Amino acid sequence: MKPFREGFSSVYLLQSSVLNAEVGIETGAGEKASVGYGVGTVATTIVIAGKGGVGKTTISGLIVGCLRKSGRTPILAVDADPNVNLNQVLGIEVESTVGQVREDTLKSIGDIPAGMPKESFLELKIQEAVSEGNGFDILVMGRPEGPGCYCYANSILRKHVDVLSKSYKYLVIDSEAGMEHLSRRTTQNVDHLLLVSDAAIRGIQTAARIRELALELGLRIGKMWFIINRVPATGANEILGREIDKQHLNLLGAVPEDPLIAEFDLNQRSVLELPGESPASKAVCEMVRKLVEEES
Repeated sequence: MKPFREGFSSVYLLQSSVLNAEVGIETGAGEKASVGYGVGTVATTIVIAGKGGVGKTTISGLIVGCLRKSGRTPILAVDADPNVNLNQVLGIEVESTVGQVREDTLKSIGDIPAGMPKESFLELKIQEAVSEGNGFDILVMGRPEGPGCYCYANSILRKHVDVLSKSYKYLVIDSEAGMEHLSRRTTQNVDHLLLVSDAAIRGIQTAARIRELALELGLRIGKMWFIINRVPATGANEILGREIDKQHLNLLGAVPEDPLIAEFDLNQRSVLELPGESPASKAVCEMVRKLVEEES
């Protein structure tokens, strides 16, 4: 892991350089602290939510791929689901998670250099937990190994994602199933909340409940959208269409069933390798185009 990695904001680099001086870490010969992308700006935040098993992680991976394909980089992908999968969908190996950072910090309290705040130590460890991809980075929530409240890991994730996001154009968060991430306020400022369901009534109803919870909590959300995933070749049943209308969900688009998705998953291949003719990839890229147009 490089002491300074491209993509971080100048503010974060300044913090890190101070920490390096305190800890006694030296930057390698000829290695410079880079000026991050989008310094002083806030990334466009896209959060993907919905019932478990509806394909949120695949959709998240496809969104990252579509943004990268259209040159809208750099991107920070965040796997906020304790059941870690997004890195596999993106074809990236992860060495550390936020949950592991929490455990390591608790175990090494006595080893933190004198005069170095625990918060500063956590910042350094969070930086190290970010894994690099081509045009994107990924930060994984993971699951704390020891006992204790999971809320602390969520708090770490929320605070430091806010810091990291200043160095990226887009922040794509694959949230955990259901409504827990919202009730714990893991995410606060969201430009686009994408509510995902498969072609099933329960998934649509869960998406509607998540929308209502977001409104009740008063979260700052630019727009909420609905995506129906794995639509059969014959099209969505009209009953589903009536349910979407009944729940007043703002339909962004439909993702057709795509045998390539299942094939790539079986062979443990990244969705970023999908060919251009992939129906699912084409559908998601069209949705991403609409989201980008909303910003202009």
